[in-house]
Amino acid sequence: MIFDYKTKYDADTSGHFGQFGGRFAPEMLIPALEELEKAYIKAKKDTDFEREFLSLCRNYAGRPTPLTYANNLTKQLGGAKIYLKNEGLNLSGAHKITHCLGQAILARRMGKKRIIAETGAGQHGVAAATVAAKFGFECVVYMGEVDVARQRPNVFWMEQLGAEIIPVKFGSKTLKDAVNAALKDWITNVRNTHYLLGSTVGPHPFPSINRDFQQIVGLEVKEQVKEMEGKLPDYLIACVGGGSNAMGLFYRFLEDEEVILIGVEAGGKGVERIGKHAARFRGGEVGVVEGYKSLFLQDNYGNIEKTHSVSAGLDYPGVGPQLAYLGQVGRVQFEYATDREVIGAYKLLAKTEGIICALESAYAVAYAIKLAPKLSKEKIIVVNLSGRGDKDIFIVAEAVKDKNWREFLKTKLT
Repeated sequence: MIFDYKTKYDADTSGHFGQFGGRFAPEMLIPALEELEKAYIKAKKDTDFEREFLSLCRNYAGRPTPLTYANNLTKQLGGAKIYLKNEGLNLSGAHKITHCLGQAILARRMGKKRIIAETGAGQHGVAAATVAAKFGFECVVYMGEVDVARQRPNVFWMEQLGAEIIPVKFGSKTLKDAVNAALKDWITNVRNTHYLLGSTVGPHPFPSINRDFQQIVGLEVKEQVKEMEGKLPDYLIACVGGGSNAMGLFYRFLEDEEVILIGVEAGGKGVERIGKHAARFRGGEVGVVEGYKSLFLQDNYGNIEKTHSVSAGLDYPGVGPQLAYLGQVGRVQFEYATDREVIGAYKLLAKTEGIICALESAYAVAYAIKLAPKLSKEKIIVVNLSGRGDKDIFIVAEAVKDKNWREFLKTKLT
């Protein structure tokens, strides 16, 4: 069974990864978290649970996603071979559908009739709305008002799927505030509601649950790259917001010490500019926020610092506790890419490989572009493309100053 897998980097029984993680939640939520933990421990041992999850991944979501050799990009860079794990070909357009399916099965087993979710880039929101429609749940999605404006295509699709979208108008009006709003809802409606948390963050057991569902990404990569190259890759690269796509790729490789794992954060307009990036490993400090202990970007008074990323999904001020731990012990190397580098990587990938990836994924591509020419041609890099880029059309069009797109929009306003 895939859920039996464990590593030396896993959480202890209290949900701590070293000093990170844990369950720092309001007293009213403790019974719900304990209920979720018990339900998951039981489900992991149930072959019917695993069978249903894998069947939905295969026959509904479209797994396994392909591992594609980026022949043109590799030739242009002139170094290591680059492979792309194309998670954008999942139903709903990203890796998020995978843990949403798993949590939906758990919610049904617990007798919940309503799910709530938070979203930044909108991909988790679309995935949550998708599984809600499939399983017959009522669905409410919290989304920062800023993100509602810049990710309007995903808002439209969530609404078509039957979800209610609630713009969050306090704080920075982005992902961290959407998480807070969702937690408040859960406290009020805990008896009939499951909080379908969207990443490997939050109070225990959420970080481990979402990682366990997402590990299917790394499992597939192991099988695919061995079939194509006859060996393990030398490098794995993934963008890092909360950490779901990164932990999904990395988890099954954690004890393959010869494989170098690289997480890429949002360097924004420069990591030396306070409030203009979201690189937690370039200035983050240990804190407790939203139910768990991890690295967060904070000011001198312990308040959450403002962040910035050209993508809506990587401006989260914290990082998943297991990733914080893996960075601390040196198992995962953390780098960053700036807005300018990300837009350049997005354009280069599209023009060389015909793949329009999510801006979040372009962070990983941007670092691969810098790394590959420094390596020999025998080395293998696998880049996790966490999602596709349709949702980013407004952001990208503005970033590249596309005049035709602007003129088209004007015609729709008249």
